[in-house]
Amino acid sequence: MLTRAFLDDPVVAWAFKAEKARQHALERFQATRLRQLLDDEEVWTTEDLRSAALWAAPGKWRPGPREEAQIARCFFHSRLIARLPLASLGWQLLERRHPATPEHWYLAVLGTDPSAQGRGLGSAVLASMLAQCDRDGVAAYLESSKQRNVDFYGRHGFRVLREYRLLGGPPVWLMWRDPRP
Repeated sequence: MLTRAFLDDPVVAWAFKAEKARQHALERFQATRLRQLLDDEEVWTTEDLRSAALWAAPGKWRPGPREEAQIARCFFHSRLIARLPLASLGWQLLERRHPATPEHWYLAVLGTDPSAQGRGLGSAVLASMLAQCDRDGVAAYLESSKQRNVDFYGRHGFRVLREYRLLGGPPVWLMWRDPRP
């Protein structure tokens, strides 16, 4: 489902011109990120698994060397990435812009099956964690690679910190949500 949700993602489409390569890399990437984030026990899904939100706990958003190697293998293994050096550098520069403080939950992945979008499923999988952020007084952060999702996240209290353009590629919106009283 997460692969289908990201097939039309501008960053992924920029990195992988061929849809077959894009799908292969996304399948590997989404499976890897899911395995990495399951340890934090903050993977939220709808009952029918048509939408999911994968969160990294405060202080654990940065992949360690092992996780970075696993992520890199997702893309290197496909051998079909059109812009590997630029995409790799863009990923590194984007991570450098990730706020180091204050403490926050990181929404690493949010996806809804394209056939189920617009039905409130994304909002449903966000609700519990955002409520927890509010109860605990902890912020949330994400990067949106689709401009049309900026308004969606805005309705949930996120605001754009800045727009970051990948080298020779599309923009990504860095978004922050302060906890609500």
